[in-house]
Amino acid sequence: MGATVDWLRTTTPGLLVLCGLAIAVLLIAIIKVKLEPFVALLLTGLLLALAAGLPISEIVGTPLKAGESLLETGFGGILGHIAVIIGLGTVLGAILERSGGADVLTDKLLRVFGEKGAPVAMGLLGLIFGIPVFFDIGIFVLAPLVYVAAKRGGRSLVLYAMPMLAGLSMTHAFLPPHPGPVALGGLLGVSLGWLILMGFVCGIPGFIAAGIMWGTYIGKRVQVSVPEEFVPLEPEPEPADGSGATAVITKSPPSVGLIGGIIAIPLVLILGATFGYQLLDKDSALLQVLTFFGTPAVALLITVLVAFYLLGIRRGSTVQELSTITAESLKPVGMVLLVVGAGAFFGKVISATGIGTALADTMSAAGLPIIVLAYLISCGLRIAQGSATVAIVTTGGIVAPLVAEQGYSQMAIALIAMAIAAGSIILSHVNDGGFWIIAKYFNMTVKQTLQTWTVLETILSIVSFAVAALLFSIV
Repeated sequence: MGATVDWLRTTTPGLLVLCGLAIAVLLIAIIKVKLEPFVALLLTGLLLALAAGLPISEIVGTPLKAGESLLETGFGGILGHIAVIIGLGTVLGAILERSGGADVLTDKLLRVFGEKGAPVAMGLLGLIFGIPVFFDIGIFVLAPLVYVAAKRGGRSLVLYAMPMLAGLSMTHAFLPPHPGPVALGGLLGVSLGWLILMGFVCGIPGFIAAGIMWGTYIGKRVQVSVPEEFVPLEPEPEPADGSGATAVITKSPPSVGLIGGIIAIPLVLILGATFGYQLLDKDSALLQVLTFFGTPAVALLITVLVAFYLLGIRRGSTVQELSTITAESLKPVGMVLLVVGAGAFFGKVISATGIGTALADTMSAAGLPIIVLAYLISCGLRIAQGSATVAIVTTGGIVAPLVAEQGYSQMAIALIAMAIAAGSIILSHVNDGGFWIIAKYFNMTVKQTLQTWTVLETILSIVSFAVAALLFSIV
């Protein structure tokens, strides 16, 4: 018995078995037993940590100090990043909906692309907006438009959500100024210009295959309705006595230009901070200003305040009505945050078992072509611990010495970087915080999310890697 336990805890095959069993138990608990995902993730994460032999003090801390435990850093690490952003993004989406702005923008897209082309419009929206903003921020800002498109089209939410998600995922994985590609530029010694060029060359075919082709196919087969709590309320007349102010902005819909300008505010601010950091002196006063206003939480706060005024106060709404809209929109956020935090904790526990490092060491000794090796290591790390950025940075550090020894051209190194980026998004599943954001935001069960989003990410990964490998073989 003791030998078996040691094998599970200390060898690569044993760790794979242990983590595989944990994931199987989690899926059974959620899909078959119907246990709430938040509870199932928390329980399975704790059981895995104990089974892997992690010290109790590392898992939950001590009675006097728990701040550095896996439990608190797992939850806190991701919630510290997304809680404010989710809250502000949700409020912004509610204001856009209640003012009629989301309808106006969606109508414009549908007129340009037609009813049949609406999924393509959503995909292009994700692709364009995903360049300057992080993946999760893009979801929070664009989700209301997807809801409206699905509601008006009367078809499955999956049909409209998958193309948008493919666009956001492609830009997040392959293009600067996102953290993974930027880190690869430094680790591998390749210019951001080559990364941007190869990111588009390798990522666009993957986006088309995963977002447009797969999204259209699966969107017709998996039926998901728009979550009721996110459906815009129909305007109601104010009571004759003036009491009971409604939570709906009842003026005529705003212009497309105004809505586009409001949505552009956080994008411009965030992009300004990103490129300012690349171009300006680190002690520059201008950089400090750009960094402050370009912080996602600050940029979204500014956007919400502008939306309050331009879409609310200036059009006759009261502060009380805007506060009511804010309170109503935030009601479904609590469960989203709990599930995402528990998912991050589960991924943190898997990472702490050492499975990622063990897989990387095993693969690097296999003697494969460097671009295939880079892809497989990145895939292994992604599947094992869930974070695309961690997979990118870790793989970049492993293969950087091998790249430096070969004297590759900038284009060839950029293609290796694309292989790493492609591997970092494969098979998003229950240890990925993004998996739970998508499941909750787009009203899908775990099974439906695996059928749609997980397959989408895998197609995007494989197709983009295939393009990178083909070009690498040529150059």
